[in-house]
Amino acid sequence: MTLLYKFSLSLFRFPPIKNIKTSCCCVVAKRANFSTIMSCGGNQNQQQGFEMPRYVVKKVLAKPQQEGVGAIVRRSIGRSELRSLDPFLMLDEFSVSPPAGFPDHPHRGFETVTYMLQGAFTHQDFSGHKGTINAGDLQWMTAGRGIIHSEMPAGEGVHKGLQLWINLSSKDKMIEPRYQELQSKDISRVEKDGVEVRIIAGESFGVRSPVYTRTPTMYLDFTMKPGSQLQQQIPGTWNAFVYVIEGEGVFGVPNSSAASSIATSHYVLVLSHGDGLSVYNKGTKALRFVLIGGQPLNEPVVQYGPFVMNTQDEIEQTIEDYHLCRNGFEKAMQWKSQ
Repeated sequence: MTLLYKFSLSLFRFPPIKNIKTSCCCVVAKRANFSTIMSCGGNQNQQQGFEMPRYVVKKVLAKPQQEGVGAIVRRSIGRSELRSLDPFLMLDEFSVSPPAGFPDHPHRGFETVTYMLQGAFTHQDFSGHKGTINAGDLQWMTAGRGIIHSEMPAGEGVHKGLQLWINLSSKDKMIEPRYQELQSKDISRVEKDGVEVRIIAGESFGVRSPVYTRTPTMYLDFTMKPGSQLQQQIPGTWNAFVYVIEGEGVFGVPNSSAASSIATSHYVLVLSHGDGLSVYNKGTKALRFVLIGGQPLNEPVVQYGPFVMNTQDEIEQTIEDYHLCRNGFEKAMQWKSQ
């Protein structure tokens, strides 16, 4: 959805090809236990059950910028201060009112995850897939070998949501496109001790999302009442971050060499490696944030706008495929969204 440039089927301009360095680390393949421990009251920095608690290592404010056609986004991952966080390529919080939106544009080599917070978006692609994502709904789109689609606000007013880009491994970059879509009522929800979690991907409180993640991922939407506390386990070798939607909270253990653990809305907090995160709502209002983590791919990343591959040769081939409407883009020749 969120474009680095304005696209059309006949002509669009790309940014320079970027080689994004990714950090290498040991990856544990076995399935992790994502149980969550809650408590109210007591010491806000309490770390029960964590041998290596996570703390904040980087804190970035997502500032408004224009994208698509007249749309406003707050980009946290995918900007100069935080180019990427393997396997995550981008996170945008978008706010769109008609006639602004994200008209026809392509993707290859990764997944887009759209989670609506307010309003609704209408989606359609060149294969005939179309529908509307309403507030609280999820669309998990695997672009794979290629897709062209549009995402536009459905109706008047302000439409808000989050869009996350997740990289695909080299073996999955050319798979056929697919969708996983959940209505709000079908997203698993658990509430306990003043903390509510919507389990978009992964597991919390022993409840697992039905969403299949080719790149192992957890995506949890937490809402915490004032004074409540949370402890959430995270696989130790995964990269993870928090994005604050509203409210104020204390995240992780205090660390003199780390970024501040206190954050308010529109901040992204990159977390150290460790086996869990503690959060305390220190404010007088509800705290809402998403906790997102994923297994690093540890592969080269070359990105050219909406195309993400492993080598420059693959990017050049992708650009050629797009312009010649082949190798996944065959249906683009005569398609235009309605």
